[in-house]
Amino acid sequence: MEEEADTGVPSRVERKALQKAKILQRETERKIFRLVGKVLKKPESERSEEEAAVLLLHRGTVEELCKRQVRRNVLKRKQEEVFDEADELRSKVRQLAAAVKQAKHLVVYTGAGISTAASIPDYRGPNGVWTLLQKGRSISSSDLSKAEPTLTHMCVRMLHKEKLLQHVVSQNCDGLHLRSGLPRHALSELHGNMFIEVCESCSPVKEYVRLFDVTERTSLHRHMTGRRCSHCGSELRDTIVHFGERGTLEQPLNWKGAAEAAETANVILCLGTSLKVLKKYACLWCMNKPASKRPKLYIVNLQWTPKDDLAALKMNGKCDDVMRLLMEELNIQVPGYDRAKDPVFSLAVPLRQEEVDSHTREVIARLDVQEDCVPDSGEQAEEATAVQGGWFGRGYGKGRKKKKKKAA
Repeated sequence: MEEEADTGVPSRVERKALQKAKILQRETERKIFRLVGKVLKKPESERSEEEAAVLLLHRGTVEELCKRQVRRNVLKRKQEEVFDEADELRSKVRQLAAAVKQAKHLVVYTGAGISTAASIPDYRGPNGVWTLLQKGRSISSSDLSKAEPTLTHMCVRMLHKEKLLQHVVSQNCDGLHLRSGLPRHALSELHGNMFIEVCESCSPVKEYVRLFDVTERTSLHRHMTGRRCSHCGSELRDTIVHFGERGTLEQPLNWKGAAEAAETANVILCLGTSLKVLKKYACLWCMNKPASKRPKLYIVNLQWTPKDDLAALKMNGKCDDVMRLLMEELNIQVPGYDRAKDPVFSLAVPLRQEEVDSHTREVIARLDVQEDCVPDSGEQAEEATAVQGGWFGRGYGKGRKKKKKKAA
């Protein structure tokens, strides 16, 4: 004991006493916060003298709780969907149309908001995946292979066809840009494509486009699909980049194309994305350039985004509504999606005979042969509906942290 005192190292008893004191202090602070919070919830006219005295005694706690409430209110406002009036939206779209006509190099960044019209939920909207999981509610199971390109997807494709748009950078994994007819060289799917699996053992990487969701058995850090490469026999993996992962595949991510497009862009149009993820990718925003030489930013989103203050124009409207008005201003006819012309059919690699039963997902079929692709077994169809895709709805911490049940 004397040695410990001489060296200045507290004894075991002193360390335990110090730790206990810290625990008691934290518990006392929690009680004070609960007490003050309860008083603050009451209208000032209904507070007793004792309660008023509590607030005076704990002014620091009152200030902290008030700051927290302000932060909650700000967050709530940011999550609210705001709609521009029809005349205001049309006026803004005219400004956007002028910018598109004058743009030397237009790049479009897209998020989940452009696919909601295809019945694919977004992530941070009122009924978004993350929003529902945060509230402790479950998300419905669905086969996203049934979705088809929306009006916005077709408008984006036409802008590229008319040489008004040079490149599209998408966060979406649904493959709808590809299915709309947008050329692959003009597309960067930063988070992967649910219809593509690859063999990394082959050089160059061998790609297999499928007519079904290949992510049925995959998840975070588990990317093997259960099928094998027809060339070398190695296991195939999906192309999805989950939250917390770093995408390394050259295609379909195409980071090189995205970075080059951003570097030469003078106008960036953001459609249906909260930008909470894209803002972290510095190479997409040319932040190394002086503010005057950065591309002009135009945003279409119903909710607040962290880039709103930097935008030349923010349009609060649904993507389909804005793009419909834009194409009218540009006098460009937009064809509807035609499944018979869907590029996925020409790109798809058929399964080998032994792989036919390697998935239970619904297969995308041409309209003239759709009936032949419906599973004969009602049991198989029921199973396919119950199983959720490996990428959709994954990545949110609270949604993943479930205790494994012990085997009986």
